[in-house]
Amino acid sequence: MKQRIAEIKRKTKETDIRIKLNLDRKVKGKINTSIPFFDHMLTLFAYHSGIGLEVRASGDTEIDDHHLAEDMGITLGKALDKALGSRKGINRYGNFLLPMDEALSYIAIDISGRPYLDYKVRFRAQKHGFDFELLQEFFYALAINSKITLHMSLIKGRNNHHMSESIFKGFGRALAEAVSISKRSKTVPSTKGSI
Repeated sequence: MKQRIAEIKRKTKETDIRIKLNLDRKVKGKINTSIPFFDHMLTLFAYHSGIGLEVRASGDTEIDDHHLAEDMGITLGKALDKALGSRKGINRYGNFLLPMDEALSYIAIDISGRPYLDYKVRFRAQKHGFDFELLQEFFYALAINSKITLHMSLIKGRNNHHMSESIFKGFGRALAEAVSISKRSKTVPSTKGSI
């Protein structure tokens, strides 16, 4: 089976992003989004998914982080869609219940070809630092552009950082299960014959 790899570049007046990913080989890549918190979350995602990921991104963060977070979701989603190719032989479904100290999240994925995000994650309000509302924008753009059905639920949590880690690690683990090659079938995992 050929390696499932992709490289996507996205350049707009607001952002400049290059993402490389490899679904079949974990390659320690550099992740530099110019938002240190996002670097940390994507590093956790790459580690727990077992996906080789390299990200170089910059944007108009002097305004705020919104454009860059959303465009990273778009670009990562397109890279994932391209790397998955025909979807032949994948497990298609993945889910994970992930504890991170006091935080607990549940993530479920269907690589369905029908983009959808159900996002039940509420962060605590804070005056300074990263805008945690941007995570919904990131995951929405990722789900739409990768054409996956993604359910994310934060069951409980107190610390915003721990809650974020829980959903990024859980997403990585669920995605690893969904993109892995099935031992039962080498066909497209759908009675329709295509996704």
